[in-house]
Amino acid sequence: MSRTDRRRWKSAKTVADLGELMACWLKGEIASRPGYQPRFGPDEETAHLVPSLAALCRAGYVTTQSQPGFVGTGADGLWWEQRAAVELVVTDPALLHRLLGAVRAAGMLVRVNDHRRGGVQDEPVIVTTRDGEPVTAFGGRIRRADMAIQWTSLDRGLYDQVAHGTYVSIVAPEYGPAGERLWVVLDYLTGLRREDPTNPWTTIA
Repeated sequence: MSRTDRRRWKSAKTVADLGELMACWLKGEIASRPGYQPRFGPDEETAHLVPSLAALCRAGYVTTQSQPGFVGTGADGLWWEQRAAVELVVTDPALLHRLLGAVRAAGMLVRVNDHRRGGVQDEPVIVTTRDGEPVTAFGGRIRRADMAIQWTSLDRGLYDQVAHGTYVSIVAPEYGPAGERLWVVLDYLTGLRREDPTNPWTTIA
């Protein structure tokens, strides 16, 4: 990470500051982010998710990882199945309540790791398979060492907030493109999309 980027992340004092910087990284306005390979932006497969992820970050839901829904043959020639999923950290109880209400009402799979209360740790859920074998999962225990790596370079006070926040993994129950409805639900939550039953992908100008 460059000195300029390191100073920007270190200058963040609030979760709102952190969310704004994460949104800027998602949009390519900052080259590096904590806990991620320096000078690399989001994976190409998540490019279409950037508006949704940035809106979440700016609404108080700071995203840490995500993936789209996909079913098909991978570059290795094997069959891959992937659920749309996102992990984020929330420090405001009211925002957390609103988020959980929205995604559970939509039938999403939810895993919660609540570090504010000493460690409520839900079991992980498989989100990607390769020829029917599990490859990756979202949710599950986050160790103190993992937290330090993920949020390196942060101001100590802000680090304490996010390290003791609630980490929520939200996973579409469906594999493949059908699970992309996850982003519609989240866009309604953040206000990025207007309620339009005939065209749920319409964005607010």
